[in-house]
This record gives sequence, C-alpha cells and structure tokens, in this order.
Amino acid sequence: MDKLLYQIKKLLPTRLLQTLRPAYHFLLSLLAALIYRFPSRKIKVIAVTGTKGKTSTLELVSTILEEAGFKTALAGTLRFKIGDYSENNLFKMTMPGRLFIQGFLRRAVKAKCDYAILEITSEGARQYRHRFIALDALIFTNLAREHIESHGSYEKYVEAKLRIAHALEKSKKPNRLIVANADDKESAKFLAIQVPQKATFSIKDAEPYQLFKEGCQFNFSGEQITAHLSGVFNIYNMLSAATLARSLGVNADIIKRALEKFEGIRGRVEKIEAGQDFTVIVDYAHTPDSLEKLYEVFQNSRKICVLGNTGGGRDKWKRTEMANIAEKHCDSIILTDEDPYDDNPREIVDDMAKEITEKSVEIIMDRRLAIAKAVKLAQAGDAVLITGKGTDPYIMRGNGHKEPWSDADVAKEELQKMLKNMA
Repeated sequence: MDKLLYQIKKLLPTRLLQTLRPAYHFLLSLLAALIYRFPSRKIKVIAVTGTKGKTSTLELVSTILEEAGFKTALAGTLRFKIGDYSENNLFKMTMPGRLFIQGFLRRAVKAKCDYAILEITSEGARQYRHRFIALDALIFTNLAREHIESHGSYEKYVEAKLRIAHALEKSKKPNRLIVANADDKESAKFLAIQVPQKATFSIKDAEPYQLFKEGCQFNFSGEQITAHLSGVFNIYNMLSAATLARSLGVNADIIKRALEKFEGIRGRVEKIEAGQDFTVIVDYAHTPDSLEKLYEVFQNSRKICVLGNTGGGRDKWKRTEMANIAEKHCDSIILTDEDPYDDNPREIVDDMAKEITEKSVEIIMDRRLAIAKAVKLAQAGDAVLITGKGTDPYIMRGNGHKEPWSDADVAKEELQKMLKNMA
C-alpha cells in the first residue's frame, strides 16, 4: 500500500497535489474522528512538540505520571504504549495517520488510561493529523531549523508548530495548560495563546547542576535530583516533564523518585555493551544542534564518529553544518549511508566530505562496514558515536523501498565479532 501511494503521488502533477492535499487531509482527520467517536474527549491528552527532545520528554512524562499512580498511554517515534502493553513504532514516522491515532486513543479510553501522551510533529500538523484531538496540555521543547525544504521556510515551519498550540487554545477541555522552554527564542509565540494555565522552564531552574559521563545532578523545586541521563539537553527534557507534572499537581518527591529511576530510552544516547573497554553510543542526533550537544557530552574522550545525512530533498543545508561539527569535535570521522530516499547516497556523503579539510575522513558507504571499522579503531577509553538513526527500523531508499535496519543490533554484532577475534 505504501509503495502504491508513493507511485500515485509521483504520477500526479505537483500543482494538483498541492490543491487537493489540504481538503484530503482535513476530511480524513474528520472521518477518523467520526469512526472512533472522538475518543480524545474521554481522556486527558498531553501533546509534546518541538524540534528536539520530544521522544525523551514523552517517556519522562509517562514515567512521572505512572509514579504518581496514573495509567498512561503514549504514541511517539519510539513506540506505542497503552498501560503495560507496548509495541515498537515501525511506521518510520513519528505521528502515524489519523485512523491509527484516533484508533489508538479509542484503545486508550477502553483500557481506562488516565492520560494519553502524543508526539505531534510539524509535518503531522501540516497534514491535519492533530485535528479533532481535544488537547488538555502541550509541552513546547525548543525550535531549530528543520524540514526547511518540506515546509518552504523556517517561518512556515514555526507556523506549523504553532498550529498545535492553537489547537490547544481552541480545545474545549477545562484547565488547559501550556509548558514552554523559556530559554528558546520562539517561546513567546507559544505562550501568547489564550489558555487558563501557563508554565515555563529554564536551565536556571536546575542550577547548580553538574554533568557526568554517566549522568547528571540538578535541582528542581527544592529537590536535588541525581539522574542517569547526561548532557544539558537531557536536563532540559527532564525539566519540561517535571514542570508539566508539577503543574498537574504531582508532588516534587514523586517527580524526584521517577526521574532518578529513569534509565533512558533506546536510540537516545544508548550505550551498547559487549564487554569492550571503550564506549559505544547509538543516538538519533540528526540536526546540527543535537549532534554538537551529543559530542560535548563526550568532550573528554577520543571520539570516533560515524555519521551521514538524509536525502529525499530534506534539509540539504544540514550537510555542511554537520560536517563542520564533526570536524570540530571528532578525532576520526567515518561518513556513511543514512536515509538517501531518492537521492544518490554517494552525493550526500560527498557533499559532507568536501567540507572537512583539517581532519582525515573515511567514506564507507556500507553502514555495517562503517560501524565495524569504527569499533576496530577504538582503543580503551575512546567513544564510538553512531548517529543519525537511533531506533529507526529501516534505511529509506529510492521508490519507497525500506531496508530493515538497527544501528544498535549491528553495533553489538560487530563488537562481538571483534572481541571474538581478539580472544
């Protein structure tokens, strides 16, 4: 079905597609809500949006609310969860179609969940996938340049994100709440909406904080929290979830307990262990800012970096910036295939390679061989950082072809091979 739709889209004239698309998306959203009898009216719905940190924030919110005794459902990039049941998201999209989302919400209602927590993307908003979902709360994490080719400009990207805030504003739910990152330059636009409750978070709220290779320590609402997550970006994620929970009436000691239990999620600064004497990390970092923040976490380690970039006309500007960041931070750079879609994968990597002039760079297009080479280069105490895909279950190729993939599985397999050969 996916391949058929892909071929139909290629055959239709672009102008005709652009004309028909809004009505198609709106009607499909309405139809889905009608079929499942507007389930969001029967459950508290929390939306999370932003460029970075959505998945981690989603999981953190769920963890805190469960610690407080609530039953949660969540839908995001990583997985779909209803109570104790969980399944991986294999759609290769953060926010699946309207029929799926409305059906998911109906199942959450049937399971008597107290809260449904949803990642809502700009692309999802542009396609009206958020329509006819009655929101109770929204967390705005941050905004950075992303999906510029898809949206047409950064301003239109911001507009798409703001549609989600306006959906909260128009929701008929009582006591609606927006939680926004006060340190982000776009936060005022989100906080301008008319809702009964508004709350903000800032890195200042966490001071004094300390970062460690294996975690961090920070303050929140009078509690000192020692968490397993490292990096300033993770402190922001924890602050966003904690601020929402506090606004919902969850006690600070419950928030502390939940955050200290949380050990991270797959594909987000995920450690791969096979008994080696160096660190191997798989991370979703696919924007310049997220890549730099990840590299900074391991600033005291010799870094072997495996990265690439996405094709399909997506954000070509990132290639230069991410190459420059790799050159700045990495000791060894291996460029490889990521998600070329219909673009020539070698051209994507060549665009990056020509920007790296001060460091040696190796191009290994086979992603498995690139990871294998990285772990072979590593010495005791080094950090091998494999970025761009996280838990993505496929490498996206031309004509809609999906190649099954797992960075974590491949990294573990290659580590085991290397250690076996050394034994």
